[in-house]
Amino acid sequence: MTLRRTATAFSLALVLIGCGSDSTASQAATEQTAPDPIDPNFRITPVAELDYPWAMTFLPDGRMLVTEKTGALRIVTQAGKVSAPVAGVPKVAYAGQGGMGDVVLHPRFAENGLVYLSYAEPGGRDMQGAAVARAKLVEAGGAARLEGLEVIWRQDPKLHGTGHYSHRIAFAPDGHLFISSGERQEFSPAQDMKQNLGKIIRLTDDGKAPADNPFQGKGAITAQIWSLGHRNPLGLAFDASGRLWETEMGPRGGDELNLIEKGVNYGYPIVSEGDNYDGTPIPRHATRPQFRAPLIAWNPVISPANLMIYTGDLFPAWKGSAIIGGLSGYMVRASLGDAPREVERFTMNMRIREVEQGPDGAVWLLEDELEGQGGRLLKLTPS
Repeated sequence: MTLRRTATAFSLALVLIGCGSDSTASQAATEQTAPDPIDPNFRITPVAELDYPWAMTFLPDGRMLVTEKTGALRIVTQAGKVSAPVAGVPKVAYAGQGGMGDVVLHPRFAENGLVYLSYAEPGGRDMQGAAVARAKLVEAGGAARLEGLEVIWRQDPKLHGTGHYSHRIAFAPDGHLFISSGERQEFSPAQDMKQNLGKIIRLTDDGKAPADNPFQGKGAITAQIWSLGHRNPLGLAFDASGRLWETEMGPRGGDELNLIEKGVNYGYPIVSEGDNYDGTPIPRHATRPQFRAPLIAWNPVISPANLMIYTGDLFPAWKGSAIIGGLSGYMVRASLGDAPREVERFTMNMRIREVEQGPDGAVWLLEDELEGQGGRLLKLTPS
């Protein structure tokens, strides 16, 4: 597999962000403004080309499982060797924002070999919805396959349209499974407690609703819900203290960083820090204090595609920070202290679909393919 670009350092701009109070949100939120560039302090090395890569996770031996939106799961070495597609993956509805999605390992992967995949699942009458399945990863004879594939969660209902699946997956330190479920560009499902769209979902590792979920006893779908009022949540990560952080794409303006808490309503589409694409205004969080406002709101947007909390040593200044991949061409670092704020922004000149930390503290990126260009795995190291 050849690379379309050389492995020299990219021309990147590192920008420092000034933070101020966002007058359109609660006092807890800050809105980011235009930055000034300074010299970069890291190097990006292209490692492999892929077909619409969407997510990755590291295996215990340092190799990566990487999903391709078109429907494949591959094993990729840190040297850039890309495997044939892993056999036994589910059929995906590849269109628009739909296709193969996230991939994570079970917390006890070393014992059980279980891999979790999210994807857009086809349905009848040209409808689709996100699903999460798990299966055992088996390698033999130089090939890999998934065995015993079992769907453990589905968006309900399936809908027409191919947007806002979200379907990020994260395991909590206590072993519970969290799933981000977008509102499928339908607005009202985010507040409808009979649907699991526009919600953050909490399940056991086999897909059951835990007894201590906040809305137990109100129906099987409602029992899955951990929080509500979300638009298109594409970032989901736990920090060292076990707190769950989320990033989501706002409408026209108003991308968000949220601290996700049990039973909380984050307000969409009743409130937002952005407006509708047709120009009609949406009331701000400050006008409806019963809804939780974002801790950071971005306008102009960064189009957050995923969220990683850095714990490594290669970039000491980043330790404990949220590193956010942006489809608007940015990688953003935000502090998660008492007053979360954007600390610095890197202009990447590429759409960043995913940011992950490698075993040695290096940062690995997936570049989203756009108009036939890109679609690469890249490694970020100190310069």
